[in-house]
Amino acid sequence: MLGTPVLKRGRGPQTAPTKVLTSIRLDADILDFFKSQGVGYQSRINAALRQEVQRHAKTIPKSMPRKRAAA
Repeated sequence: MLGTPVLKRGRGPQTAPTKVLTSIRLDADILDFFKSQGVGYQSRINAALRQEVQRHAKTIPKSMPRKRAAA
């Protein structure tokens, strides 16, 4: 027996998921731009999209209500 692991990897399960897993197609140069800025490129893409939504909407809550998919 090897014993208990010394290092735990990964975040583990979220207690209350705040993000939705999705797939999106981006132009290669756009993705390269965000990735070239280092770790956290997905969060920066999310922030850029949120900023664009706020530009076009008078009021938008910080956390928009999400509909759960029917099982």
